[in-house]
Amino acid sequence: MAPLQNYHVLADEFFTNRPTADIAQDLLGKLLIYDSPAGQVGGYIVETEAYLGTEDPGAHAYQGKHGRANDPLYREAGSIYIYAIRGFYAFDVVTQASAEPQGVLIRGLEPAIGENIMRQNRTRPGFELSNGPGKLMQALNIHDTKMNYQHFADSSIKIIQDYAKIPRQVAQSQRIGVRTAAEWTDHYRYFVSGNPYVSKTRKRDIDFATYGWKTN
Repeated sequence: MAPLQNYHVLADEFFTNRPTADIAQDLLGKLLIYDSPAGQVGGYIVETEAYLGTEDPGAHAYQGKHGRANDPLYREAGSIYIYAIRGFYAFDVVTQASAEPQGVLIRGLEPAIGENIMRQNRTRPGFELSNGPGKLMQALNIHDTKMNYQHFADSSIKIIQDYAKIPRQVAQSQRIGVRTAAEWTDHYRYFVSGNPYVSKTRKRDIDFATYGWKTN
């Protein structure tokens, strides 16, 4: 896909007034684009995790935790929250009203725009390019938190409503790397079944014909 100039950013209403788990599922198939210094890059969101704020033991705002590091979570829906974890950066979309610090982690991205640039940014073969939260940030060449607090409408990184794909099947599982009670881990990771850019996907589970997308 060629770089995009005319598109519509997802409206604020997409990210609020309904459960964050539903938002996480509806983000699958949406196109994320980033106008990087080297050129526009981006891809289709294929894997997400929902984090439900102060009641969720796996969330950064659990029990009302609020400090400088996670302050972006307390901003308006549709804002950006980037944070460092285990030596890499991860990207969250803020959901709900500012008093409800919830968000969706973007875990996997199927490259669609500027793949050649992405592969220069992260020199890993095949699907290893962006099949994980830290990997996709490396492929986008985002290595800091400078875009924190920015809203999609005003940022160089956006999630748009145009050109979306529809998953044939949305699968769910426990969140990866999160150790909490089963009620908080068993249901909040969502992904496009059969897509090779989903983290930890086995080769035998890949749908090589459609990558898990509806074709008509």
